[in-house]
Amino acid sequence: MKSVDDFRLRFGKQELVPIVIGGMGVDISTAELALEAARLGGIGHISDAMVNTVADRRFNAKFVKDKLRQYKFNVANTDKSMVRFDLGQLAEATEMHVGRTMEAKSGDGLIFVNCMEKLTMNAPRETLRVRMAAALDAGIDGITLAAGLHLGSFALIEEHPRFRDAKLGIIVSSLRALQLFLRKTARCKRLPDYVVVEGPLAGGHLGFGMDWAQYDLATIFGEIHRYLQAEQLAIPLIPAGGIFTGSDAVSFLEQGAAAVQVATRFTVSKECGLPEDVKQRYFEASEDTIEVNQISPTGYPMRMLSNSPAIGDGIRPNCEAYGYLLDSTGNCSYISAYNREVEANPGVKKISVRDKTCLCTQMRNFDCWTCGHYAYRLKDTARQLPDGSYGLLSAEHIFRDYQFSTDGKIKAPE
Repeated sequence: MKSVDDFRLRFGKQELVPIVIGGMGVDISTAELALEAARLGGIGHISDAMVNTVADRRFNAKFVKDKLRQYKFNVANTDKSMVRFDLGQLAEATEMHVGRTMEAKSGDGLIFVNCMEKLTMNAPRETLRVRMAAALDAGIDGITLAAGLHLGSFALIEEHPRFRDAKLGIIVSSLRALQLFLRKTARCKRLPDYVVVEGPLAGGHLGFGMDWAQYDLATIFGEIHRYLQAEQLAIPLIPAGGIFTGSDAVSFLEQGAAAVQVATRFTVSKECGLPEDVKQRYFEASEDTIEVNQISPTGYPMRMLSNSPAIGDGIRPNCEAYGYLLDSTGNCSYISAYNREVEANPGVKKISVRDKTCLCTQMRNFDCWTCGHYAYRLKDTARQLPDGSYGLLSAEHIFRDYQFSTDGKIKAPE
């Protein structure tokens, strides 16, 4: 019986273990986690979500404090249109995060950065261009375009000297999304180096509506695989979402996948950025405590633990410090929901907002516990300790289990 190690992901002459760790933000997929994947011969992602905040936390920078100081006068104002990111600081924070990671890289694998289009930052095109260009400047091996159609993203960096050198890929959840992307980027005369096909069982933001349960990854992957073959496009496909064991991965590799992308099992690794008490909440999850809701201001459904503190919290918007989801007019659906509840509850000190969440603050505080559909199985991957808690796993143990396991089995840690 085959294992994942019987296959290889090929980029030209380079061969990699066909395991990609997805880019979970904000700093959940840490540099340490990505570095382990690269050391072990696979691909690890870092995320550029809220990169100024990540740089402050990791490198004692003061990007958030500087932005808040500049716009503090506007905190009580419901109009956030004037709140802008300093593009120079955004580039500096990105280069700091990416550059320090790449300096520490070892092994034969690669490190990519996950780049969300839905982080619109009150200047969608300008900030996206800076984020991608700065990552390339800092030496990132590749960029994975996420959370959006990215119809103009290639054009934003086509003049960059590394545009044809770095690996560039995109996450899609349908054949139509991929066809649109290929059509719109054709003038750049550059195909994506890989396509991640993300199914409805993935964690965090989903590329589906609330009818997500009507779709399945195998069907979507098959449609896209057949299309690329018919068009004679040799683009590596990487399925993602619900791949919980090495045997799950092998089933896709045998159908023509170039690699698989996995993430949820690494949320309980020692290298993951979640606080240790939150990792225990993931271990404790049951199938009934995992939900798909619409509280994200991005407009995408999200999968998360139903006991996430973010759900129903009515924290004041903190756009002057963060503001990563402000659209091009300075609006965010959480601001509207928050103001509605304030108006409806005069004099109430702590309000509740049920339909949206302040994603910036909640993700920054690790209070929005996004996860994949099979998070309730995490307890089966670890050993329960005498006090009832679960022992954390090393990223290497999880990676190797994906790489070498067979028969649908999961190897418990020693």
